[in-house]
Amino acid sequence: MTDPDPTEVGPDTSRLVQHLASTPMALREVDEPPLLGPDWTVLRTRLCGICGSDTKQVLMDFDDAADNPMTAFISFPQVLGHEVVATVDRVGPEVNDLEPGQRVVLNPWLSCGPRGVDPVCPPCAAGDYSQCWSFLDGRLSPGIHSGNATEATGGFADRLPAHRSMAFPVPDDVPDEVAVLADPFSVSLHAITRNPPPAGGRALVYGAGALGTTATAILSALHPDVAVATVARWPAQAALAGRLGATVFVPEPRLELVEAVAAWAEATLRHPWEGLPIAYPGGVDVVYDTVGAPETVEVGLRVLAGRGTLVQLGVSSPARFEWTPWYFKELRLVGSNAFGVEEVEGERRHAIEHYLALVADGRIDLSGMLTHRFRLEDWREAFATLIDQGETGAIKVAFDLR
Repeated sequence: MTDPDPTEVGPDTSRLVQHLASTPMALREVDEPPLLGPDWTVLRTRLCGICGSDTKQVLMDFDDAADNPMTAFISFPQVLGHEVVATVDRVGPEVNDLEPGQRVVLNPWLSCGPRGVDPVCPPCAAGDYSQCWSFLDGRLSPGIHSGNATEATGGFADRLPAHRSMAFPVPDDVPDEVAVLADPFSVSLHAITRNPPPAGGRALVYGAGALGTTATAILSALHPDVAVATVARWPAQAALAGRLGATVFVPEPRLELVEAVAAWAEATLRHPWEGLPIAYPGGVDVVYDTVGAPETVEVGLRVLAGRGTLVQLGVSSPARFEWTPWYFKELRLVGSNAFGVEEVEGERRHAIEHYLALVADGRIDLSGMLTHRFRLEDWREAFATLIDQGETGAIKVAFDLR
């Protein structure tokens, strides 16, 4: 695949390819990151996954950024990248639990501890780091995680700073290619542990990218009595979801999707004068929407059982959708943001620790999810690979700095 050149992109090229050609991101030499405090480290990046949020920002895949309230929580300039497996390079004088040369996974949240805020806020005290009250306070610029606060640069660079609480040691028998998936796994684990399916129920995962794939794996591993279906757009995604134990549906045409999910869930479809049918009684207990687009939310609302739950852990640009089923079936619409300390099978640990333990025990196997690796200098090709997932088979793409 060739590197898109702004001078070669014509008017008939897809919207995202045009955006990639004109994105304000560029490869630049920057200063070595300093220790941001005596309790901070500097890490040397090994692998850094490209998150969906990175992709949306680089490809400018949003409709009206000026109206997005999240702009209150970021600062520029930025070095992106927060799905990081790295080697400890330097440690501050107050860091006694990490050593240079140690391999770690980054917990990217810039919550009270990294910001030096004391006492910590109530969410941080409860382990809900993604709900921290201090994302604009303390010793750092505004930013919720590594890569979107100016000083807390991310893994799209050789080195990055990390507070001692942000680095989790990786067991020797867990390879980098597995460890780098800890962040998306943790996002899905948070969504499922906070909103679990009922015993013997049915769960629908909408989307089969990084979050959809990890959600499918978690449901299969932790809820073996639950029937799981996954909506996968591309063949490579569908194949992996099938290997993880899901019944697989394609998203289009949406009428056929609603009909297929209703048949799988043994639900009854009711047909309005126009538009998609509604399942009533429905048969899907929980929908985990990893896309968060208007059309995915609308399908979820239509197929859910009465008083079922739609968990939105992906975010796309807003637009109109028909939301009557929300009130009529008394559904719960729940947002799910990232991760922190989670309870799995009665044990409370950080989500990343749960991931590494489940991998070590052989209960989670995400082989095949990391599909592509690129050098930093080939960053345009990396993002082009994500744009054209149907052709490339990309699920998770990472920068390899080893």
